[in-house]
Amino acid sequence: MEDLLARIVFDKDVLAGKPVIRGLRISVALILELLAKGATTQEILEDYPELEPEDVRAALLYAHRLVAKEEIVERVAAL
Repeated sequence: MEDLLARIVFDKDVLAGKPVIRGLRISVALILELLAKGATTQEILEDYPELEPEDVRAALLYAHRLVAKEEIVERVAAL
């Protein structure tokens, strides 16, 4: 799994240091947004041919790791 996370890089000169895939100008946030909107991995790979299937998996793993470490605080339910 750490091999997947190695695909996520941070460079202050690329997208202001946001997490991106392998130094490309394709952010983790973009991949997650596309998946959330219903795009399949295959569709993403077709639209961004420089990506590999492992890149999409890496974005998901990165998001999982962030959420897994999230501190739980008492939340007030919306009315």
